[in-house]
Amino acid sequence: MGQERWERLSDTCRVLVTREHGFTTDTLLLAWFSLPRPGERCADLGTGCGTIPLVWRQRARAESILGVELQEQAAGQARRSVEENGFAGEITILRGDAREYKSLLPCQGLDLMACNPPYTSPGAGLLSADPQRRAARHGESLTLEEVAQAARYGLRYGGRLCLCLPAQRLGEAMGLLARYRLEPKRLRLVQQRLGKAPYLFLLECRSGGRPGGLQVEPVLLLEDERGRPTPALLEAYGEYRRDGGQEGD
Repeated sequence: MGQERWERLSDTCRVLVTREHGFTTDTLLLAWFSLPRPGERCADLGTGCGTIPLVWRQRARAESILGVELQEQAAGQARRSVEENGFAGEITILRGDAREYKSLLPCQGLDLMACNPPYTSPGAGLLSADPQRRAARHGESLTLEEVAQAARYGLRYGGRLCLCLPAQRLGEAMGLLARYRLEPKRLRLVQQRLGKAPYLFLLECRSGGRPGGLQVEPVLLLEDERGRPTPALLEAYGEYRRDGGQEGD
């Protein structure tokens, strides 16, 4: 296990991270894009060290939040973070395989589900020698189709699935999700700066939604022409700041 450290998400919330299990800008973007509405029942599949549930708890008033994580170390970090912040009554971390969703999720009992699945499809790209990083980055542990199956089971009619994936997988995702009656309704592309192609997309789908009516939001730029964070990125970050987030034990 890599050295543990506490990373500050806000003045009143911090998350335990290690070399193997931390979070990135993409994680914070998905947490912000998928913020629950008051009173909603939510789940984060492949929650890692639990950053998305913690952000949800800090920035929204969900009724209940569930984080599902396959890897024991990551699930342990997430549980410690939940306890450290006093959220044990509001956030539940389950160690389990999201492919066994029927034993983990309430049938049609969720209003919102988020997932930052492995970015590489099974059999594509170079595999990491580190099994924990390989599980996080490649679709060996959870494919996009398996995410769709879990969402169809766990989401109520009209419930929302929010995803974060590389831009080159947009066509694949739109077609696959629609086949599971998870109709794409909101899309936002993310690019580093002007003049660069989008590298990421954030997508919201509606369970049982009718085809059509996709809302394409303005491209989210992360940096301005001087390399400074844009207002949109700062809004997504909330109280988190890269330059001052790390804390000692």
